[in-house]
Amino acid sequence: MKVLRLAAALLAVLACACSPAKKEEAAKGAEGRTVIRFATDWRAQAEQGGFYQAVATGEYAKRGLDVQIVQGGPGVNVPQLLASGAVEAGMGSNSFIVMNLAKEQIPVKAVAAMMQKDPQVLIAHPDQGLEKIADLKGRPILLSDASVTAFWVWLRSKYGFTDDQIRKYTFNAAPFLADKRVVQQGYVTSEPYTIEKQAGLKPKVFLLADEGYPGYATMVLVPDSLIAKNPAAVKAFVEASAAGWKSYLHGDAAPGDALIRKDNPEMTQDVLDQAREKLKAYGIVESGDAQTAGIGVMTDARWAEFFNVASAQGVYPKDMDYKRAYTLQFVAPAAK
Repeated sequence: MKVLRLAAALLAVLACACSPAKKEEAAKGAEGRTVIRFATDWRAQAEQGGFYQAVATGEYAKRGLDVQIVQGGPGVNVPQLLASGAVEAGMGSNSFIVMNLAKEQIPVKAVAAMMQKDPQVLIAHPDQGLEKIADLKGRPILLSDASVTAFWVWLRSKYGFTDDQIRKYTFNAAPFLADKRVVQQGYVTSEPYTIEKQAGLKPKVFLLADEGYPGYATMVLVPDSLIAKNPAAVKAFVEASAAGWKSYLHGDAAPGDALIRKDNPEMTQDVLDQAREKLKAYGIVESGDAQTAGIGVMTDARWAEFFNVASAQGVYPKDMDYKRAYTLQFVAPAAK
């Protein structure tokens, strides 16, 4: 039933995007506010908490925006929705997504990065003598197809991991639990807690960002056309989202959590609570440049580092104009 509701909602969004009259009508929402339909990358969860908090606490509304979150899921392709004009903004899970758009010369840019650290981790059994990420070389690693063309590129480059280690990950921990040699991917805010809760073992967790992985996460992506047509709305969205994240992490998260559980009834409060604590403990949102320049900041240096790693592995042509993937127009400059 939930899948049908999601499909119906997306069809309605697409229908609106296809009609010029309806598109004009949809541009103004309640009390004349500018409508921003924002597509997330997965079902509602704490990793999107700042956006839900900004809706719940009125951060978007007081800046003249009517933000409508379009919940993601296995059948939702955020870049496709953006490219078709079905949504005004979308979430970029990792730096490869927007860089791939730039490679294909699709006019969409990252305008902010709400997570300075990608929360991607590798998870191992605790009793295998594995003390550093390099120790995972040669072990079977459960990876999704998307991960093979994303952070795996960096692991091969930095640690010499090889493709014969790859095993298919189906977002099920059973194969990991059944074999102590196996390693699996996950988010620091999610899978380690689930494994500990289900199996009663505290896994060994390696956060790639703390090992030097340079990618951003949870980026705000918008089409070039919106940047040109209504830069004030883009700026307002970035500022309100940053305020929402600050409130979600350090204020009363109950309003955001209530909207998350409304969109995703399968989500439980204990999962939300532990995820929020890990977002803070690991500095996922507020580390690095964000400590001086604020939540959402990006820098040319970080993007150059990411591109150099990926292009050296042949993912992108070395002469590609990678700066097409982002703009620093809407974020505060990082302190020198």
